[in-house]
Amino acid sequence: MKDDKPRRGRRLIIAGAALVAAALLLTAWNLYDQYRAGNAANAVLGELLPEPVAPTPGAGGQPEPDETPAATPEPTPHPEEMPTQTIDGYDYIGVLSVPSLGLELPVMSEWDYTRLRIAPCRYSGTAWESGFVIAAHNYNSHFGQMHSLEPSAEVIFTAVDGSVFSYEVAEVLILQPTAVEEMLDPSWDLSLFTCTIGGATRVTVRCVRV
Repeated sequence: MKDDKPRRGRRLIIAGAALVAAALLLTAWNLYDQYRAGNAANAVLGELLPEPVAPTPGAGGQPEPDETPAATPEPTPHPEEMPTQTIDGYDYIGVLSVPSLGLELPVMSEWDYTRLRIAPCRYSGTAWESGFVIAAHNYNSHFGQMHSLEPSAEVIFTAVDGSVFSYEVAEVLILQPTAVEEMLDPSWDLSLFTCTIGGATRVTVRCVRV
């Protein structure tokens, strides 16, 4: 009987090389997808962020003596639904900033898996009420570093009408994907969540308004 060990060895080498190639392709795709997602979010920010307000004429930006100071604006009324701005066919509700992570991201009004590949999405609620929940992929350019947030870290949400909501992190925890009611707990003003690596659980950041 002819020894087929060399043949089996070649087959194992070929199979191993194929697995390595597949792993490299998957890694390359994941890196590309993260790069693409970061660029997509940055492109939207350029249109979503308000233009800087020009300083008032006069020394140091102060009104001239003969000018009447502008009236204090009325508080933004509580909307039935969050105002939106449409960019490239998608509705956005504002910008989420996490200074300690260097993040500034547009937030879409509705969520689905296609939208999540572009930007974070509102999962539930509004910024004017408790129980506001925002979801995103675990791309490094989106929510991939949320697990590293420390208590008291600053989180800011700016709505498209200019209303600003300031929060601080209260806790970071891991929830099961079936813990929907716990995720939507209205006792938290803001919750941010993303999948862990592999998608088995959810990194969840609980925030309180300050």
